Amino acid sequence: MILVDTSVWIDYFRGSDQRLVEEVGKLLDSDQAALALPVRIEILGGSSKKDLPKLRRALSGLPTFVPGVATWELVEIWVEAAISKGERFGVTDLLIAAVAAEHGMRLWSLDGDFVRMEKLGFFRRYLFEPK
Repeated sequence: MILVDTSVWIDYFRGSDQRLVEEVGKLLDSDQAALALPVRIEILGGSSKKDLPKLRRALSGLPTFVPGVATWELVEIWVEAAISKGERFGVTDLLIAAVAAEHGMRLWSLDGDFVRMEKLGFFRRYLFEPK
């Protein structure tokens, strides 16, 4: 299963890159796309009033992983590891990556912070590069 980050969903819903749209479509068709609850909230929180019901319906069929106490504990460990390497990350990105790691999923994001996190060995990315 692939945990799809907000940046990918935004491009998917905008239809800005046909290859990305097709790849997300393949993941959806094969029941391989998943959400972390923070991603769902970011998507819904960034929507218009008009699009909110449609987005809520579209996302409701996806497996959604909720951060728990163990997820937050992992984030705290990662914060310490990142600081020791001179890195800093936003709490939401750390939380999304920790959900992926905790469930053995690869994370698909277009956000460069996740590349840096992967280099620290926190999780594995899904490697698809849109045009």
